[in-house]
Amino acid sequence: MDQLHDTLAANLTRLAETAVRIGVNIQPEQELIVNAPVEAVGLVREIARQAYRAGARNVSVMFNDQALSRIHLEEGAESIFDYAPAWRYDGVIRAASEGAAILTVFGADPDLLAGCDAGRQARSQKAHAIAGRGLREIIGGFRTSWSIIPFAHPAWAKAVFPGRGEADAVALLWDAIFSTTRVRDGDPVANWDAHVKQLHARAAGLNGKRFDALHFSGPGTDLRVGLVEGHLWAGGAVETAAGRRCLPNIPTEEVFTMPHCQRVDGVVRSTKPLSYQGTLIEGIEVRFEGGRIVQADARNGAEVFRNLLAIDEGAARLGEVALVPDASPISRSGLLFQNTLFDENAACHIAIGRALGINAPGGEIEGLDGANDSLVHVDWMIGSGEIDVDGLYKDGRVEAVMRQGAFV
Repeated sequence: MDQLHDTLAANLTRLAETAVRIGVNIQPEQELIVNAPVEAVGLVREIARQAYRAGARNVSVMFNDQALSRIHLEEGAESIFDYAPAWRYDGVIRAASEGAAILTVFGADPDLLAGCDAGRQARSQKAHAIAGRGLREIIGGFRTSWSIIPFAHPAWAKAVFPGRGEADAVALLWDAIFSTTRVRDGDPVANWDAHVKQLHARAAGLNGKRFDALHFSGPGTDLRVGLVEGHLWAGGAVETAAGRRCLPNIPTEEVFTMPHCQRVDGVVRSTKPLSYQGTLIEGIEVRFEGGRIVQADARNGAEVFRNLLAIDEGAARLGEVALVPDASPISRSGLLFQNTLFDENAACHIAIGRALGINAPGGEIEGLDGANDSLVHVDWMIGSGEIDVDGLYKDGRVEAVMRQGAFV
């Protein structure tokens, strides 16, 4: 038992060091803001230790108790759901504008809000999206370094490993996290350097193709995704406006680019559930016409999904398309993580909502023809070992990109 505890502690230290030195890449005298669930206090303390060792000026932590979200929806007066405390975002916006790095520790119960009023959820999510738009623009424009890392929240662990006791489930989830975040075996820095080089090479190869569109085909899917003129593929580590490298998602397996928000047509079926704001949305099926979702259904969570699409005009259009091999470590684990940070890196995916500046020529989406704008950006998975992807050129040529989930 003591040996297992020592191994867990050592791997948590390696994860914290990876988050600080590779994820946000803390520099001497830089501030760090950490967002985390209250259950992650042990990991957060180790993150703070590693940040101060790296020279951080200050580490500020914003803990959240996710159960309060359900209490808010169930007990709040009907009049409060169009309100979000802007002051909470204003302070973070100021700190980030002055160069503070932002690290999010993510782990939640995927069914936390099951059965809650979907209308209240949608109103509250929209209010927070409006209040936090300035912060999302800083993050999306990489005006400072930021990253997201996982935490084995007990409720999440029990959802991934049903039938297991809480302690066993948490231990199994931590093992999966340490494996897929490349911190368990060897040198994490060397592991990530090698992996980032692979992702950068793949993105560079796709940038050299200059495809006009991508075609996804497979069971329940026949989708043509037009791409913005001059689009850029990205993946892995990113250079911030200050010239510092950060790794936004740990883990990450994707290369991604910008769809043209008016040139998406066809049908597509999700291949993994979408865990969105405490609701597990399963069996999504949609139809696009002229870039917009005109028909949407889901086996579970359909009302929540439709409310998401209705947040604003851009919420029913695409802002990202990403390619992930079915043989990625996350996919090979055989686990359904019910967590977008992981599941989006197990399969090709699309994101409804705002486009990302990193995929735009010059790094700016304002005024770019076909770049989508929205208060939201939500990824959901459409790839598997049964999905093919073709690149389409303007002159009508077709080139195989992926076959049965593998890059050609």
